[in-house]
Amino acid sequence: MATYVVLSTFTGQGIRTVRDTTSRADGVRELARKMGIETKSIYWTIGSYDIVATFEAPNDEAMTALSLALSSQGNIRTQTMRAFSKDELSSILGKLGQ
Repeated sequence: MATYVVLSTFTGQGIRTVRDTTSRADGVRELARKMGIETKSIYWTIGSYDIVATFEAPNDEAMTALSLALSSQGNIRTQTMRAFSKDELSSILGKLGQ
């Protein structure tokens, strides 16, 4: 499973209904589970992003589908990044050659 970090900002709709954000997070976890994706964490943050979440998904396509499904609900805009563990990056670096 690949790890993904999703940075989200509230849309106008999302901030108007911000009182529902924690219940929407429960819906995110359920939708992700149905798509074969594990929600590792969801945090509400201060700064440039309103929510930071981490997921483990089987591939980029599954994670893209989840990101599009979440964005299409109209409450957030997402930026999704693939994250690599130390071991994964070591393997990648080993392919660089000398």
